[in-house]
Parts: sequence; C-alpha cells; structure tokens
Amino acid sequence: MSKDLKTLVRLHKHRVDEKRRSLGELLSEIVTLEQKNEYLENQISLEQQFARSAPDGVGMFFGAFAKEAINKLREIQEEIDYFEKKIAEAQEEMRAEYNDLKVFEITLESREQIAALEAAKSEQAILDELGQETRRRLSKRF
Repeated sequence: MSKDLKTLVRLHKHRVDEKRRSLGELLSEIVTLEQKNEYLENQISLEQQFARSAPDGVGMFFGAFAKEAINKLREIQEEIDYFEKKIAEAQEEMRAEYNDLKVFEITLESREQIAALEAAKSEQAILDELGQETRRRLSKRF
C-alpha cells in the first residue's frame, strides 16, 4: 500500500510541476503583452510630439495613426484580460492539485510512521523476550 501511495505522490508532484510551468507560460504571455502595450503607448507619444513639431501637412496623418493605435491598444487589453482569466483558472487548478498532493503526502507520512512504530514495537517485544530468557537462564545458574 505504501508503494502505491509513493506512486500517487510522485504523480501529483508531476502534475503540480506541470501546472506551475503552465502558469509560468501564461504569466510570460502577460508580460509580453504589457511590453507591447507600453511600446505602443510610447510610439503614440512620439508620433504625437512629431506631429506637433512637424509642418501642418504631416499632422493630418496622426489622426489615422492614433485611431489604429488605440484599436490595437484595446485588442492588447482584451488579450491581457483573457490571459488574466486563464491565470486565475490555472492558479485554482494548481491549488487544487497541490492540496491533493499534500493529502497523499500526509497519508504516506502517517502510514510510514505507523509502520515504523509497529516495527519498533515488534523489535522491542523481541528484545524483551531475549531479556526475559537471559534472566531465566541466569537465575537457573545461581
């Protein structure tokens, strides 16, 4: 039975690691999207400064650029929201898997402690029997 529990513990450790890796991938996607968002915001700011300092004819193109950039920012924000939901789900799955792992680890530890106590008890019984036998033999001599 202990062997089966060790197998289950290894299986759940593996599952927790998989969930952790998956969560890490989702978090890296969020970071990438936030970097894109920041880059685009900087580009808007730079283009806005350029449009202000440029002759009147160049500034008219800024409106189209800004409109497209705002749409792109909205898309990026939607992707970030999507990944944040996925992260919340992944965190919950990882918590559940971790809780399962802990249950199996505690059960295994408990069974190993019981087995160790039974072995110690059996060993003590043998030692007690040897002690009693030795005492009987010594008392018969004298």
